[in-house]
Amino acid sequence: MLYRELGKTGEKVSILGLGTMRLPVIDGDNEKIDVEKAEEILKYGIDNGINYVDTAYPYHGNSLDKGGMSEIVVGNFLEKGYRDKVLLATKLPTWLVSKKEDFEYYLNEQLKRLKTDYFDIYLVHDVNKTVWPMLVDLGLFEYLDKIKEDGKVKYIGFSFHDDLDLFLEVMDSYDWDVVQTQMNYLDTAYESGLTGLQYVSSLNIGNIVMEPLRGGSLVNNISPDIEDLWNSSEVKRSPAEWAFRYLYDMEEVDIVLSGMTTLEQLKENLDIAERGTVNSLSKKDHKLIEEVTLALKSKKMNGCTECGYCMPCPEGVDIPTCLKEYNRAMMFVDANAVDVSRYYYDVDENSNASKCNECKTCIPLCTQQLNIPEELKKVKKVFGR
Repeated sequence: MLYRELGKTGEKVSILGLGTMRLPVIDGDNEKIDVEKAEEILKYGIDNGINYVDTAYPYHGNSLDKGGMSEIVVGNFLEKGYRDKVLLATKLPTWLVSKKEDFEYYLNEQLKRLKTDYFDIYLVHDVNKTVWPMLVDLGLFEYLDKIKEDGKVKYIGFSFHDDLDLFLEVMDSYDWDVVQTQMNYLDTAYESGLTGLQYVSSLNIGNIVMEPLRGGSLVNNISPDIEDLWNSSEVKRSPAEWAFRYLYDMEEVDIVLSGMTTLEQLKENLDIAERGTVNSLSKKDHKLIEEVTLALKSKKMNGCTECGYCMPCPEGVDIPTCLKEYNRAMMFVDANAVDVSRYYYDVDENSNASKCNECKTCIPLCTQQLNIPEELKKVKKVFGR
């Protein structure tokens, strides 16, 4: 296992982090974790050098309003002599916070679930424009200072799913230790993107990357044209290795999180991590990754460039986000891609395509001359509502 320094924390972390959002389950029920198989994954990963375990309040739950089983299973396992071998990360469920007292309530509940006295990493989960102003008004910064001083948390950070402008605002609002953002070779201009990744690094803040395989979309049920591109390389690598190595190649990246469902996936990812050194990909490698990216992006279902000239919508529809997530969902053969995009599309249900009343105000404003109301009908058909 290779290790890198987690920003200014000085912690030496395995470049592969073990995410516990997609543990093996029984009979397809997300809440019924197969504990024996899950513990086998955790044990094998840690015994083979992984020292960063990531969980969160809702993981392996069937509702965001109730806690999932991930924290409980992880806590029970770590209690068996593994707690001191890892940096343990979990997250504040921001969507459940409505009053100041909720901060402390959920932290204490998570400490009990994970059977520990402290968290190495505590992240403000899923920061977006809907929850961020409310959290600040409730005294988030003062609370984060307090739990750090009390020793309940060693390092403070946030995970992010919104646009670059908000990301920069959040970054500059507090003295963060770590930041977790989405990144893969397809998402360089998505959400905070490469610009955000580089900004985090410039401040010597720990850089944690999630969704290296974009929920599996970059490796599952690959279309023949994309498969042919990968196979054209003189150096033979699996689609998973191409995706991971793209990230490991960057000096800005400290940890790449992967939610592994099987022991076989874990073993493959551990093997890939052995070759995950900075600047280890050639110019030819990077050129091929660019070709694959362009091929995927050419599968867009509409010509939206996300310029935003159609905004604001009189009914509050976030037109660029609706069309963007629809395009992304349709790029892949893998059905899971629709679920991944639906999640981001539905972050704020008051701005999705169902709010369109076909007033057509947006049509003359579109630089690509799209019939936006008709495109939004397609979006609604795929994502619901």
